Amino acid sequence: MLDRMNGWIDSLVAASGLGGPAILLLTIPLAVLQGLFGFFPFATIILIHISILGIAGGLLASWLAGTVAALVVYLLFRYFFYGKVQRRFQARLERYERYQAALDEYGGWMVILLRTIPVMPNNLISFMSAIAPVKLLPYLWSSIIGNLSHIWMFGLISSSLIFPGHDLRLLIAAYLAFLLILSIAFAAVRIRKAFRRRKILRMGGENPSTNIPL
Repeated sequence: MLDRMNGWIDSLVAASGLGGPAILLLTIPLAVLQGLFGFFPFATIILIHISILGIAGGLLASWLAGTVAALVVYLLFRYFFYGKVQRRFQARLERYERYQAALDEYGGWMVILLRTIPVMPNNLISFMSAIAPVKLLPYLWSSIIGNLSHIWMFGLISSSLIFPGHDLRLLIAAYLAFLLILSIAFAAVRIRKAFRRRKILRMGGENPSTNIPL
């Protein structure tokens, strides 16, 4: 099924006659379809972009297509297809219950992690974000960062196959630095939340309720 779908996409790209940045006119709608239904992996779109635009241009095009698709799918799930999609994904949502709980607690940071590590399909990430208390703006920035991380990682893997002689050490070092910055930022957020929680508990202890039950 997957091979047939990838063959269909390759034929569609060839038949479109699009080249250069114009390929986005085809790949952005494909990314939206992938984000809605998950018929094929997003890595297919990354490979198309890299093969046409090169490594840097292909990664940037994939980042743009992935971010647009994530935003469109989130809005469709939240405002139009909520009930239908919930019924369809109900059984699968039970398998990912712990991730839903993490989304409820960490919001955008969990979206970044799920976008980076392929533990679940893109469409399920978007739907779980739509039903979780992840508002539009946090979802947007977390999808921008998460898609960058995901596309960067898989772009490096696919680039080594398409351009085996290309020196990727600089891109790999930059990606590791990017992950380090994300880890430091997340740790800072966790520490700030923990400090704020302790402060609230301490204030509650210093100012106990004076209400007397009737």
